[in-house]
Amino acid sequence: MNVKIDTKEKFHVLTPMETTLSENMTAEISQLLLSCREKEVKNVILNLSQVTNIDEQVAQIILNSQQEFYDLELSFVICEMKPELEEFLDKVEILDLLNYTPTESEAWDIVQMEEIERELFEDE
Repeated sequence: MNVKIDTKEKFHVLTPMETTLSENMTAEISQLLLSCREKEVKNVILNLSQVTNIDEQVAQIILNSQQEFYDLELSFVICEMKPELEEFLDKVEILDLLNYTPTESEAWDIVQMEEIERELFEDE
């Protein structure tokens, strides 16, 4: 799977360069997301701007990974989903469980706000 990785100060932006995320990619996607949690910069923005089709198993892996990130007090935001992708995720009842934004810029804002919240609660 071809993925563009852009590392910023507080997060990685992962952009799959595939139009379809199929079931046979689940292990690779899981490993990619796991590897991000093992780096110094742990927060992830998953930019799905290139993706038009996704298998339900991959969507479930993304949902589970998002929950694992938040359980570890890390951020995981999805952005730039195409309407047909949103429709599919809504149909399989996953869309409402995801933390997603229309633009990458908004995803950056969410990650930075969550970082500030964690720092504030850490001080209490």
